[in-house]
Amino acid sequence: QVQLVDSGGGLVQPGGSLRLSCAASGSGFRMHTVGWYRQAPGKQRELVAHINNSGSTNYADSVKDRFTISRDNTKNTGYLQMNSLKPEDTAVYYCNAILEIFGVFRSYWGQGTQVTVSS
Repeated sequence: QVQLVDSGGGLVQPGGSLRLSCAASGSGFRMHTVGWYRQAPGKQRELVAHINNSGSTNYADSVKDRFTISRDNTKNTGYLQMNSLKPEDTAVYYCNAILEIFGVFRSYWGQGTQVTVSS
């Protein structure tokens, strides 16, 4: 059974940093695009960043130059390094990955990890 687990959230002061991880477990799959989304209370879920299996990245304007998405294909894990955090970055962050399993492409979501930026 293939699963996606995201982790690394927490409480941090403004200007601080956090690193989120997104690990796919199971067997017989290949990881394609990995993306991070976030949802703040009362708001729609929005794309933060994504990276394809060639390493090309894309970021929301609000996080450019502060967040960095990366991946380790040997560990089937994606990361989101978040620096210079602001209170408006507070949200539940969700990892999404497109996994190819025996030729079938499926979208998987992590359970979400809370990021709170507050003094």
